[in-house]
Parts: sequence; C-alpha cells; structure tokens
Amino acid sequence: MTTYAVTGVTGPYGRLAVAALRARGVQPGDIVAIARTPAKAADLADAGVVVREGDYSRPPTLPAALAGVTTLLLVSGSEVGHRVAQHTAVIDAAKAAGVTRIVYTSAPHADATTLALAPEHRATEQVLEDSGIAFTILRNSWYIENYTSQLGQYLSSGVILGAGGDGRIAGATRADFAAAAAAVLTESGHENAVYELGGTPFTFPELAATITEVTGTPVVYRDLSVEDFAAELRSAGLDPDTASFVASLDGSIARGELDTDSGDLQRLIGRPSTPLADAVRLAHSGTSTGSGEA
Repeated sequence: MTTYAVTGVTGPYGRLAVAALRARGVQPGDIVAIARTPAKAADLADAGVVVREGDYSRPPTLPAALAGVTTLLLVSGSEVGHRVAQHTAVIDAAKAAGVTRIVYTSAPHADATTLALAPEHRATEQVLEDSGIAFTILRNSWYIENYTSQLGQYLSSGVILGAGGDGRIAGATRADFAAAAAAVLTESGHENAVYELGGTPFTFPELAATITEVTGTPVVYRDLSVEDFAAELRSAGLDPDTASFVASLDGSIARGELDTDSGDLQRLIGRPSTPLADAVRLAHSGTSTGSGEA
C-alpha cells in the first residue's frame, strides 16, 4: 500500500494537492499532511487525513513526519536564500525513512534560465539526482493567482504596472498544477522525469484586456524598464532588495523565460489548463462578494 505525504499543506498549493489526491481516489488515511503548525490543518485531520508536524527549518521534526511514507510531494519552501538547506534536510530525512520517490515543485527551465528563483531550485534538483531516490521534477510556471490575487488593485487603479514587455507567461492555476502533481504521485512511469509545466501563454497586455473584458472595468498595462519598475515598487513600500528582486522576475518574463509549449501539464491532467478568463472570473466573483483578493 502506498502512503503519500504532502509538505506545506497549510499553503494554498499544498492544500490543493491533498484535495487532488483525494479526487484521484486516494483514501484520506493514506495521506500524510505535513505542516509546520498542525493546528492550521485541523480540517484535514477532521476529514481523516493524517496530520503531522514537520518544519523544513527544524530537521529533528522530519523523521517522525516521514515515518512510513512511500511517496513524497516536496513543495518548495518560500524562504528565499534558505531553501537549498531546507530541502536537503527533507530529502535526507526521506531517504532515512525509506521513502521510495520524491516529487518536487521546481521553477521553469531551472537548468537554463536567468530567473532569479532558479538557482535554489536547480541546486535542489541536483540534491535529488544525487540522493539515489527515484524523483520527478515538476517545473511549474507562474500561478495565475500571482495576478488574480491583485485584481482589486488593478480594478481600483485601472493599471497593471510591470516590466515584462510582450513576454509570454505560461500561467496556470494552482489547482491545475496540483492536479498534475497528484497524477504523477499516483501513476507509474514518471520516475526520474522532468516536466516543464505551463498553461496557455498570455502577455501582460493580454492580461489587462482579459480583466477589462471579464469585469467591464477598463484596465491597461503600462510597461516600464526593470529599473523604473523597481523604483515604483520601492515607492509602494517594498524594501530595495525585494523591489529589485521582484522587478528582475519581470525581466525574465520579457526574455521569454516563463513560457513553455511543452504540453506536459495538459497531458498529465488529461484536459486543457484553466483559461485565463475563467481564473479572472472566479477571482472577480470573490472580490465582488467581499471575500477578498487572495
């Protein structure tokens, strides 16, 4: 019997991955949901999912979290600059616990990109490759929610600011990416595979046009240089390092580094990815009913 573990289950992607496993028929008792703060996953425990404490930054918590696990979805951490050590701690603990396969959420084109997020992901991929454990790497492109979570701001100002030019973003929803992870976790034949995952590409001008069409509120895209975009972010309250980092991501978009036409996502989930307009429509219904933007 396979026991599946998912890390980071109190984040939106991890929670959706648990739901996607359930949708594929995995019984809740065969899922281990690993959380830094298990109390935040009480609803999963109430549904019969096994909830355990596991903190990337506290390696002593990991052996018990991974005990008896067969297949692990290692959701990449959010602490930039610390992730290689954190991920390595999980991989080491998984190996000691007898985990036979690890699925890891990486970054697009992690081995051949200037994307500022990529080096930590590529280093983690190398740790996996060297571990001797069978692995599957999911190089997820951008979540559409990176933008729909800002829908209220776009509608209020009428402007999307960025430095992406006409670069294409192969965005998909978190649910799409989570469905792909569940497919890989529950199917055979994905051992030691690397998948470039992305939805139907869109540009920032197309994002603005879609928001306008769906909501009826005019929104335009204003393209800036990376430097000017960083300055705008600083004026909005971001510290200089964070502003430069965020602006550099748009520079990668302008260079086409967030695009892919691999079709891997669609093949894994067995359907087209969620259209941008549908994702905007869902987010707009949330803002319209006062449920917030995120």
